[in-house]
Amino acid sequence: MPSRARAHDVLRVAAALLAVVAITYQLARLQGHPSFRGAGNFFSFFTIQSNILAAGALALAAVVRRDHRSIGFEAARTAATFYIAITGVVFAVLLSGMQEQLDTHNPFANSVLHYVIPAAAAVDWLVDPPRRRLGTKVALAWLAYPLVWFAYTLARGAAVGWYPYPFVDVSQHGYGRVLVNGILFLVAFAVGALALARLAAWRSGRTVHAAVPSAHAGG
Repeated sequence: MPSRARAHDVLRVAAALLAVVAITYQLARLQGHPSFRGAGNFFSFFTIQSNILAAGALALAAVVRRDHRSIGFEAARTAATFYIAITGVVFAVLLSGMQEQLDTHNPFANSVLHYVIPAAAAVDWLVDPPRRRLGTKVALAWLAYPLVWFAYTLARGAAVGWYPYPFVDVSQHGYGRVLVNGILFLVAFAVGALALARLAAWRSGRTVHAAVPSAHAGG
């Protein structure tokens, strides 16, 4: 394995471990904190779930060689990148300054989970894009997880009286406003997913074209 690829894999594993450390550290720090209401709430945050998915995707990308990756692997890895990108963008635009409410008031955990891992996953995907084109159907399938998370959040919120983010807080806004928020987010996510699929197609095409002259030169 070339030294550059090996270094890339080491950075992937390091980023994945950093995410795990930040999540574990934050959960440990919350024990006994007045705002902490149990692990069920903690792991219901989209931020925590998407960081777990990103850590898994980064670790697997370090293990599965590029020429051994199936279309399913590429779609799942890109989906994880999409979800952690959502975390980074939504936090920066809508939630910055609300760390106490989001259980990420620790500066280390907040920086890692909201900034470092979203950036690392995005850069990793751009540097090593999918080898295969990801179509519109695949991109729209990525919306399934945010939709399931939204339904789960509303159902669980109704049962326990707690919602992870203000824009899904039915007790504060009512179901009508929260459903409107959900539709707006869904439209934005759909646009983002389709744009990411187009970017994946463009990047995969560039990667293939760049590899062809090398193959010819070697032959």
